[in-house]
Amino acid sequence: MITPTDNLPFRVLLAEESLPYRRVIREALISFRQCEVDDCQSGERAFEMAVSRPYHLLILAVSLPDLGGLMLDRLIARSYPLVHRGIHTAPPVIFMMRSGDAGEIDAMKRDVRLRGCLSYPPKLDALLALTSGLLPEKRPDLPELSQSHPQLPKHLSFPNVP
Repeated sequence: MITPTDNLPFRVLLAEESLPYRRVIREALISFRQCEVDDCQSGERAFEMAVSRPYHLLILAVSLPDLGGLMLDRLIARSYPLVHRGIHTAPPVIFMMRSGDAGEIDAMKRDVRLRGCLSYPPKLDALLALTSGLLPEKRPDLPELSQSHPQLPKHLSFPNVP
C-alpha cells in the first residue's frame, strides 16, 4: 500500500464528465476511505491537476470530452516523475469504462499501474473492492481530514484572563 508522505492525506484524482457520477464516487470514497478527492470533468484539467500536486490514485473515465482517459494516463505517466521530485512512477490508475470501451482497455492490461476497471453505472462494492489495497479504510476513531480547526484535548485548559 502507498503511504502518504510528510503527513499529507491520501489524495485521489477523479476525471469524469458526468457530475452525478463524480458526486457518487467522491462521496463514496470520502465516506468509506481515508482520503481526499479532487475531481474534474475534462482530461485537460485532470492533467493540470496531476502535475500540480501528488496523488495516490487516479480514477479516469476512458471517454472524456477533450482528451481520452487512455491518452491522459500516458501523458501523466510520462510527465509525473519529471514534475514531482522523489517520485519515480505515476500513481495507480482505475479506468471507468462503458461497454464499447473494452477493446481500448485490452492494450492497457499489461500496465502494472492498472488496478482495474469500473463499469457504468459505478457500483459501490466494485469501487470499494478496487480501492481496498490502495486507500486505507476510514476508521470511526479518526477525525475528519477536512476539519479546519483541530480539537484541543479535554485535559488542556486555559487560565481565565481578566
